[in-house]
Amino acid sequence: MNGSGIDYRAVFHALPGAAALLTPGLVYLDVNAAYLAVAGRTREQVIGRHIFDAFPDNPNDPDASGTRNMRASMERAVATGERDAMALQRYDVEDPVRPGVWHERYWSPVNVPVLAPDGSVALLLHRVEEVTELIRARGARSGEDTTQVLESELYSRARELQELNERLRQAHAREREVALHLQESMLPEPSPLAHHQAAVRYRPAAASLNVCGDWYDLVDAPGCTAVAVGDVVGHGLGAAGVMGQLRSALSAASLVADGPAQALEVLGLYSRSIAGAESTTAVSVFIDWNSRTLTYSSAGHLPPALCDPDGTVVFLDRATDPPLGARPEHAPRPQARTAFTEGSVLVLYTDGLVERRREDIDTGLGRLADALARHRGADPSALADALLSELVPPVGVTDDTVLVVLRLEGQADTPIGLHEHA
Repeated sequence: MNGSGIDYRAVFHALPGAAALLTPGLVYLDVNAAYLAVAGRTREQVIGRHIFDAFPDNPNDPDASGTRNMRASMERAVATGERDAMALQRYDVEDPVRPGVWHERYWSPVNVPVLAPDGSVALLLHRVEEVTELIRARGARSGEDTTQVLESELYSRARELQELNERLRQAHAREREVALHLQESMLPEPSPLAHHQAAVRYRPAAASLNVCGDWYDLVDAPGCTAVAVGDVVGHGLGAAGVMGQLRSALSAASLVADGPAQALEVLGLYSRSIAGAESTTAVSVFIDWNSRTLTYSSAGHLPPALCDPDGTVVFLDRATDPPLGARPEHAPRPQARTAFTEGSVLVLYTDGLVERRREDIDTGLGRLADALARHRGADPSALADALLSELVPPVGVTDDTVLVVLRLEGQADTPIGLHEHA
């Protein structure tokens, strides 16, 4: 048992092959006998030490890249919460008996994050297979000397694969950066809507390309505010482009439609002309400040949450229809109406806030309802931050997330126009 509450020892020591358990800070927590055998160390020489203090690069080799490559893989696994398999590595090891004497070694490593119940990375499982003898045997059969062994086909191809993967990661990172800048330009922070209090948050996914499919929209008209969120199925730059078109179309439709159902009907028809818009989900809520009612309609999207001042939370789920473009023929969409109490809080969001792998969606919705009820008295900005802090895993979300929080109080006396944003 360790500080995360995870009892790992029984299963860890039963693993075949060489394995070590590290903290997220890359300090040795435990190692099995096979790992000690291939590393040529005792438990006392590794437990409690940082892995790269215990096994530094060979100072006699100016081209040594073992620690750099290994660190990048391990930190990537901790940051993303996903398994990271490395290409074949040359990583020399110092002789434990003769300091300053280094032995040429070749390894095939895999780094696997071990998640705590809250989704954070509690441990890092580091597994290695030593292939030094395989490399040497290949060189011996072909009569190659030590220098030629380094250029053996297996090692050379592994290095090429690793370099290619790194170039791909860099290219994905550049695309992600461009897509995020595009997203920011399309989703500016809204200024206060007349007397109403609102806050929005956008959190990009931890993964390189799982960004830019989500959007929000706020449109104010005399006595009414239309708020919407949506989620495009795709990711990256293509999804950002689709998102921008759908968001603009829904903004325009919301100004002239007689309700959210009609606005989503128009958006559904328009989406048929946009490649990549199929199966997009969206939800729209029209807030009537005079009658204190919410009229809403959903195209396959998760239901908005309404929290009364007394802490009662209800999900607006009585007007849910298939996503955009899911029906072969056009059909009217449903809408429902509910009253709200002055001072209530309305929350719209995308699935990155509540969905988790291998978890029922009702669990995530329950988590949202609980956090919303506890923090309902905070102003919208503080409430939005509190929801993200409690609901987003420490390792980040696997899908981009939009969150819109509105406190339902006050009344718009005059229109302020479409998208009066800061």
